[in-house]
Amino acid sequence: MNLENITVNTQSSIRIEGSKVLYFDPFQITETKHDADVIFITHEHYDHFEPDSIAKVKKEDTLLVAPESMKKKVISESGLASDQCVFYNPGEIHKQDEITIETIPAYNKLKPFHPKGKKWQGYVVQMDDIRYYVAGDTDVNEDIRKVQCDVAMIPIGGHFTMDKKQAADYVTSLKPQAVIPTHYGSIVGNQTDGQDFEKDVKAKDPEIQVELKLC
Repeated sequence: MNLENITVNTQSSIRIEGSKVLYFDPFQITETKHDADVIFITHEHYDHFEPDSIAKVKKEDTLLVAPESMKKKVISESGLASDQCVFYNPGEIHKQDEITIETIPAYNKLKPFHPKGKKWQGYVVQMDDIRYYVAGDTDVNEDIRKVQCDVAMIPIGGHFTMDKKQAADYVTSLKPQAVIPTHYGSIVGNQTDGQDFEKDVKAKDPEIQVELKLC
């Protein structure tokens, strides 16, 4: 599968270009592009909701999608007008223009950092007949085991999320066509975690394409 349309910046800052240009959790964006058709925010932590980076990618008609639980914060801090923002709860399906959006619960099971009660979320976005899953900050849990996708972007850094071994086990049970590890090599995790994750996935299921894209 050709994944050249996907760029991963620091942490879980992801850009996907297709019939629409999608950004997920823009963070530490250095280039001002103003090309975002849709910006997705998974939760309110500073490395996932950064207004300065949103300002660099938004344009006049950008749509921002965020958890319902973040509504007040997004409207007051995002820099986008309230009519450019939509808010969903985990477990919903919506259509926006040419894309379908599924909100997937994202939470820790035992760690305190991302409680399920916060109602934060990852996203499965179907665009151009490809289902992209951006998990956000999550552990492996019963909700994310239900995901169906072609391309998975999964955190592997541990501490705040699943670690590289847990992520590899999860991905090989999920069986996407391709996976891109995220959320390592900067704030948490080591640069070598990506290579370790790739080896583990390939040992379990050599049919899954693994791409290391973290900048």
